Amino acid sequence: MNLYIDPGTGSMLFTILIGLLGVLRYMFRSWFVKLRFFFSGGRKGEMNSDRLPLVIFSDDKRYWGIFEPVCQELAARNFPVTYMTASADDPALEAKLANFKAEFIGSDNRAFAKLNFLNADIVLSTTPGLDVYQWKRSPEVGCYVHLPHAAGDVTLYRMFGIDYYDVMLLSGEYQVKQVRELEQLRNLPTKECVKVGIPYMDVNLQRVEAAKKPPERQRTVLLAPSWGPSAILSKFGAKIIDSLLATGYKVIIRPHPQSFKSEAELMQKLQAAYPNSKQLEWNRDNDNFEVLNRSDILISDFSSVMFDFALIFDKPIIYTDTDFDDGIYDAWWLEETPWTFKILPSLGMNLRADNLEQLKQLIDTCLEDEKYSAGRDQARSECWEHRGEGAKRVADYLVAKYEQLQAVQLGEE
Repeated sequence: MNLYIDPGTGSMLFTILIGLLGVLRYMFRSWFVKLRFFFSGGRKGEMNSDRLPLVIFSDDKRYWGIFEPVCQELAARNFPVTYMTASADDPALEAKLANFKAEFIGSDNRAFAKLNFLNADIVLSTTPGLDVYQWKRSPEVGCYVHLPHAAGDVTLYRMFGIDYYDVMLLSGEYQVKQVRELEQLRNLPTKECVKVGIPYMDVNLQRVEAAKKPPERQRTVLLAPSWGPSAILSKFGAKIIDSLLATGYKVIIRPHPQSFKSEAELMQKLQAAYPNSKQLEWNRDNDNFEVLNRSDILISDFSSVMFDFALIFDKPIIYTDTDFDDGIYDAWWLEETPWTFKILPSLGMNLRADNLEQLKQLIDTCLEDEKYSAGRDQARSECWEHRGEGAKRVADYLVAKYEQLQAVQLGEE
C-alpha cells in the first residue's frame, strides 16, 4: 500500500521536522560553544570561529547574472563570500574570484535544510518567501538582506514574500513606499531600505554599448511572458502565436523558466503544435542578453523583462491586458495601482483580445512613434536610481553592515 501525503501536509511536516532539528542543533551548539569558551581560557573571539561573514543564496542558476557584479566588486575588496546555490549547473560554481567559494547545497528541501541551520553574519538573496514556507530564519544569522532580481514593484511577489527580511536593497522611491505600507498594514518591524540601483542592469547597459548592432534583417518580435493563470500563454494560448505568425515577422517565444515546471502540460502542448521553424524559434537560453539584443520589439504581460528590454536596450514593448489577478500577490493589500501597470502606457501599446487581429499594426506603430522614447526616459528616472553604481553601492552596504555587526558582537563581549 502506497502512502500519499499531499503537498500542503508535506510542507507542514517538513517545517515541524526542521523546527525540531533546529532546537536540538541550537541546544547542542550552545553546549559546544560553552565548552570551547571554557577550554579557550575565556577568549570569546574563539567561540564562533566557524561563522561565515557573508552567504549569498541563489535558488536558481539564472540568478548568477544578478549576483555576479556584486561578487566581482566584493572580490576586488578581498571580502569573503560563500555562494550557496540550488542548481547543480550554476555558472557560479565555475567562477574564479578572490576569496569566493561556491557550493551546490541541493535543491528544494535539501537546500532549505542547509539554509535553516546557517551560521553567518549576513545572508543576501533574491529569493522571496523567507520564513513563510520551508525556508526559515536561522537563529544564528545576524541579518537577512533582499536584493530584487528585476526592476519593478516589490509587491508583485507572492504574498508575504519580503515580510521577514531585515533589509531591502532597492532602486526607486516607490518601492520604499510599498515596503512601508505593507509594514504598517501587517504590523511588521521596520526594515532598513537602502536605494542602491540595479547592478545587473548596469552591466547589461555596458554590454549593449559595447555590442555590435544586429545586421539588417527581417523584423523580429519577442514574446516573453511571465507564468501563471494571469500570464499571456495561459490567457491567450495558441491565439497569440497565430496572430504573431500572421504578421510575417520573425517570432521568438521565450517562456518564463517556471512555466516549464508549473505549466509543463501547456508548454508541451504549445511546443508540439508550433515547433521550431524558419519563422518561429523557442528560446531557453540561460542568459537572455543575446535574444533581447536581436529583437526589435517585446510582447509581455507583467514580467519584469519588459523593463530590461525597454530601459537597457531602449526599445518599445507591447503589453497585454490579461485581467491581472493580484489575489495571490502583495499588491492585493494596497489600494494604489502597482507602478508597473501605471508606467506601461508610456512604454508601448496595450494588446487586448479585441485588437489581437491588428497585432501587426500595433507592432509597426510602437516601432515608429517617438513618444515611447520619452516614456522610457521617465521610467528610468523612477525605477533605476544610481545608474552605473549598483554593484559598488551593494558592496559598500554589505561591508558596512558586516563591520557594524562585528562591532556589536565585540561590544557584547
